[in-house]
Amino acid sequence: MIRKKIVVKDLSKSFGKKKVLKNISFEVYEGEIFILMGGSGSGKSTTIKHIIGLLQPDSGSIEIDGVDITKLSKKELIEFRRKLGYLFQEGALFDSLKVWENVGFYYLENTNMSEKEIKKIAIEKLNLVGLKDVEDLYPSQLSGGMRKRVSLARAISTNPEIVLYDEPTSGLDPITSAMIDNLILNLRNTLGMTSIVVTHDLATAFGIGDRIAFIHKGVIYAIGTPEEIKSSSDPLVQQFINRRAEGPITDEIFS
Repeated sequence: MIRKKIVVKDLSKSFGKKKVLKNISFEVYEGEIFILMGGSGSGKSTTIKHIIGLLQPDSGSIEIDGVDITKLSKKELIEFRRKLGYLFQEGALFDSLKVWENVGFYYLENTNMSEKEIKKIAIEKLNLVGLKDVEDLYPSQLSGGMRKRVSLARAISTNPEIVLYDEPTSGLDPITSAMIDNLILNLRNTLGMTSIVVTHDLATAFGIGDRIAFIHKGVIYAIGTPEEIKSSSDPLVQQFINRRAEGPITDEIFS
């Protein structure tokens, strides 16, 4: 029996008068790649920011390995986050730090390990994402795709059980996007990581997802395998799939 790794139940969040998440619920199973798909402003990124603990919900619960992280203290949450890796949408690398320092940032800030030990870990993680001999460069010396892979190496630096990807292929060309998709698959297959991928990219969603949740205006309209989503009878799901090829999708298109 496949174990539930993450259980999100009745999650709601408002910013001022705008309700961004409306009682959403879903489960993520151990070792699967779960896709949150929808247009810009649909609530995808807000959802995973709750799972990583960057946002606190107005109501609802988020259980990871049976622990409701919404009830953890700040200190407990910081410790719990070692289970989680997070790939920011824009990479969020520190331009003033070398690549190895970016990848090993957690260890530099939170441990007494030597720089030599941390650099060794960083090089190992860089190798896992297909980067060699870049550890002493600065982010500005790398291409967009390479910077994204450095960010991914940092996300897995603490050997997390769960990795959250916020628009991992955003702004990348199709070839580099496919490379990032393959890396996500390989990391799951080799390290057994559970993954949640936020995307509006149909190639990513249908290419690597085990299951997909379609979210629109803070409501989940459908959850299923890629084939089930493709054949969904929900008009919003079909409209998103059909319109996506025409350009960027926002929730306003469906208003």
